Amino acid sequence: MSEQGFTYTGRRVALCTLGCKLNFAETSFLGQALLERGMVLAEEGESADLVLVNTCSVTSVADRKSRQLIRRAHRDHPDAVIVVTGCSAQLQPQRYAKLPGVDLVLGAKEKGALLHYLDHLSAVDTVEVSPYEEATTFVPSVSSEGRTRHFLKVQDGCDYCCSYCTIPFARGHSRSGEVSDLVRRAEQVAAHGGREIVLTGVNVGDFGRDTGSSFLRLLEALDNVEGIDRFRISSIEPNLITDEIIDFVRGSKRFAPHFHIPLQSGSDKVLRLMRRRYRREVFAHKVELIHELMPDAYIGVDVIVGMRGEEEADFEESAAFIAGLPVSKLHVFPYSERKGTAALRITPVVSPEEKHRRAHRLITISDHKLSHFTRSQVGSERRLLVEEPEEQEWLYGYTENYLRVRIPYQSGLVGEVVTVRADHVVPGHPDLVEGVLI
Repeated sequence: MSEQGFTYTGRRVALCTLGCKLNFAETSFLGQALLERGMVLAEEGESADLVLVNTCSVTSVADRKSRQLIRRAHRDHPDAVIVVTGCSAQLQPQRYAKLPGVDLVLGAKEKGALLHYLDHLSAVDTVEVSPYEEATTFVPSVSSEGRTRHFLKVQDGCDYCCSYCTIPFARGHSRSGEVSDLVRRAEQVAAHGGREIVLTGVNVGDFGRDTGSSFLRLLEALDNVEGIDRFRISSIEPNLITDEIIDFVRGSKRFAPHFHIPLQSGSDKVLRLMRRRYRREVFAHKVELIHELMPDAYIGVDVIVGMRGEEEADFEESAAFIAGLPVSKLHVFPYSERKGTAALRITPVVSPEEKHRRAHRLITISDHKLSHFTRSQVGSERRLLVEEPEEQEWLYGYTENYLRVRIPYQSGLVGEVVTVRADHVVPGHPDLVEGVLI
């Protein structure tokens, strides 16, 4: 470290990320900026000169894992400058500043200016975290999983104040990128050989409300990007996935029949306690419309169990509603108490043991649904994006409708899109199909 700030050229950086795909996209963006300054990524076992930790705060477990990650980073890289950012850092900056080895904590507003703070490291405070209301600038980012799948950040922040959630206080108000800039970034991914892009954000369906555009306009523009085989939409709110968006995906050139829609509860009473902006009839309509227009579409659903105020009858109502939906998989989360949220004023409180029981019940329903979806695809012909091999015997990947397929290993196929016939479900793997190249 120089008198003025951090020196970059030839020094090693370690990037550590917890949480959602949006976090990974932002870490990738910040990491690329550091590499352009002359840094190199630290290999496993090498000591880093700089460690960037992007934290998560979606649950209390995520907070704890974030702190554990920082302690481990300090043990593994005792001489490194450690910079902490992300949702948990925004919500609890002083707590992170007190952890051994932490040199700098950056908030939601500040993290995009990482290089500025490193350039003036000796002159800035350990904690540089503004109130979340001041996070008003959209900072674009793109990340990748290997050579095939990329994540394009299109939106940030959230104006939905769900009673159980702290994300609006960690991310700030909803804000969007410009359609033209996002199209340009998608074109750059295509130019570098990327075949699939997942659109990410905190509340992607809210895209464009601050810029006079709309999420549908963005989809229409991206659908014309040559070189990208498919786009996927990450989690989108039931009240924001309009019938027009569903119909557009049905007829689009590049948008995959793959949806991820958070339900959170199948009880209208619990949805009101959660301050969700829809009722279960709205959710059912969206799912049934998708299933009608795209019978082979994959539909993933988020559900929270054990929310404060969710009594046994409410859960039974929710479970029965979910069991009757034509969806592919449930992502089940036990309710996590978050400091400062309105939900803490709700009674009764569900015990940890009861949360576990309810979660297990829904996971069983999910297993049946995923197995049914996988079996229903046997015999169909699909376009498979071949990913990096996990072994030399098989190549794996996902089809446009998110069916996981393996095919016998063949050199030269990684990163390619091939046509396969889903031949049979792999024994012992109810979510995996063995495919035959056509």
